[in-house]
Amino acid sequence: MTVMKKVLFLALLAGSLAACEKVDTTVKEYDPVAVPLEDVARILAALPVGSEQWNEVHTAVQASTENGYDSEYTLKDLFTRPGAGVGAAPGAKSANNDYTRPMRDWIGDYVNDLFAATKASETGEVSRSGYNSAQEYLKALTESDIQIYWPFEDQWDGGEAPVITFDPDDGSSTNVGYLRENGIVREILVDEDTARDRPVWVVNRNDDAAYKTLEVLRRENPEWGQGGAIHLKGENDDSSVHTLILKEFTAKRNFDAWFAGASEFFVKIGCLDEFTASTEAEMLLYSPTVTDFMVVVKRGQVGIPVPFNAILVSDWTEQLYDCAFLITEDDGGTRTTWKCSATVKINSKSYGFDINIPFNTRDDIVWRGQLSRRFFENNANVTGHFGDVDLVFEIL
Repeated sequence: MTVMKKVLFLALLAGSLAACEKVDTTVKEYDPVAVPLEDVARILAALPVGSEQWNEVHTAVQASTENGYDSEYTLKDLFTRPGAGVGAAPGAKSANNDYTRPMRDWIGDYVNDLFAATKASETGEVSRSGYNSAQEYLKALTESDIQIYWPFEDQWDGGEAPVITFDPDDGSSTNVGYLRENGIVREILVDEDTARDRPVWVVNRNDDAAYKTLEVLRRENPEWGQGGAIHLKGENDDSSVHTLILKEFTAKRNFDAWFAGASEFFVKIGCLDEFTASTEAEMLLYSPTVTDFMVVVKRGQVGIPVPFNAILVSDWTEQLYDCAFLITEDDGGTRTTWKCSATVKINSKSYGFDINIPFNTRDDIVWRGQLSRRFFENNANVTGHFGDVDLVFEIL
């Protein structure tokens, strides 16, 4: 491997691993999860907002989708940089000055009134969730994982008021929604067909903001290209060394109720990259690596090939017989590992090596197993079926 290629692969590996490990070092004085989603939906429905605030939310969710995330606007961004989407570059200019009165001001005034007079919303009582002041309550909202999810936002006509609902978190397909018209809030039943026919905001919890999508990683690493064909083997004339690329990813079904939004898939591969040991003793010089990428598949993208175009193994030598391959759909839980193995050859003898690939206990295991170099060579640029997803690989 040339120096340039080695640096590029290490940057890719470091970026992907950093993108897929959640590390929370903050100390919270209270539990932000204690604010019920239903209460946030009631608050949003009670606000007499109009086109400026609807456009703020629409701008944010569109920015999120452009960054490879779902159609979402986190309350953290709503309060700290109105109009910003998930995945915005750190230190990016806030859109505060673009709004005369952003959503955070409306929510702040409402919550202050709530604590000043134990105010009930027009759709029913809104609890204060055990907080002692409006400041604590607003801080809890800002630090929570709560967000506004706007399915089918690209179909909004720019003028129709949204119905506001929340994720019941019970797997159901229907829930109560709140619609404010002529100063009065009324309740209606909401399902996914409703969201297709008219604007609907779903108050739910964010699952993907802690991870970096391929779009964000490419922005941080311009040398990767913009998702087109990848050709990095030009400096290596050894035809026995290959680069493994995942070209396309197709999800064939949704894994969660529509209130939860898109599916977040993780593609993970464990192997010994650039393996060239000639003796058993030299095997000790090599450590398994795990490359890990996330791809968000929106509900409207199910069944549609999504360009992936990312390097899974930079230098696959002839001595690496197979790799460990895992696809999960993120559902949270505690961290665990899949204890698996792969195989290398030294002087025509096969040796196994152990790998621990991390995932979460509540994740859906879409597919896992071993894949050989021969498999990739025989099935390059052919759609392969891996459980509920289809994949197209290329080996250069």
